[in-house]
Amino acid sequence: VQLQASGGGLVQAGGSLRLSCVASGSIFSTFSSYDMGWYRQAPGKQRELVASISSGGRTDYADSVKGRFTISRNNGKKTVYLQMNGLKPEDTAAYYCAAKRGLNVYWGQGTQVTVSS
Repeated sequence: VQLQASGGGLVQAGGSLRLSCVASGSIFSTFSSYDMGWYRQAPGKQRELVASISSGGRTDYADSVKGRFTISRNNGKKTVYLQMNGLKPEDTAAYYCAAKRGLNVYWGQGTQVTVSS
């Protein structure tokens, strides 16, 4: 079972990044049935939900990223994306993807996003 996140990096304020999270393993053979989410955790802060997309395609966003971030998924590629535009220094954090189905939640490793002012 693996969720591999990538796409993080260092960017100036106002810039953009696109995160990807690829699911692999037999448990994700029905990737389309999972609700997917992107979370982030800044140093000294709790992990927070940034954006989610349900198995049916419904999306939801934290107020702090509405209008700037877009979550999407490609079930054929077993991948969820997070397009981040208009990045701010306060977006600096480790970003994690998560897959949820029923009571089961699976986490990927984090990818670091650093936004300089």
